[in-house]
Amino acid sequence: MTLKEQLAEDMKAAMKAHEKEELATIRMIRSAVRQAEIDGGHKELDDEEVIAILAKELKQRKDSMEEFQKGGREDLVAKTQAEIDVLMKYMPAQLTEEEVRALVKEAVEKTGASTPKDMGKVMGALMPKVKGKADGKLVNRLVKEMLQG
Repeated sequence: MTLKEQLAEDMKAAMKAHEKEELATIRMIRSAVRQAEIDGGHKELDDEEVIAILAKELKQRKDSMEEFQKGGREDLVAKTQAEIDVLMKYMPAQLTEEEVRALVKEAVEKTGASTPKDMGKVMGALMPKVKGKADGKLVNRLVKEMLQG
């Protein structure tokens, strides 16, 4: 079953179970996928492309949640966390910090990077391996640490 099919099935299940929050989030995901297909000339998206959309939506929500926490909007923090929880169900298993650190070390050695100026080379080699599986901020921080240390 493709990710798009899974989303459709889960949407039906959420409707039947009257789970409004989950239903709204799944509808939002499906809408973003449909919009990407329309923007791409009505090309059917594969699972990898759907995961890229999910990762983008997840990042937006994490950024929003940070701002809501700064502003003391606990109501919006809770709503956003619920959306993040639904999105995470469709993401591939996330890498641990140790796993990301090992991939960063491997990418640094492979590219021969030694200074913070080489960060672009390292990120270019690393991102295809961690895309959708690790938070970009974490990857960025670990690469900076490795190149400065």
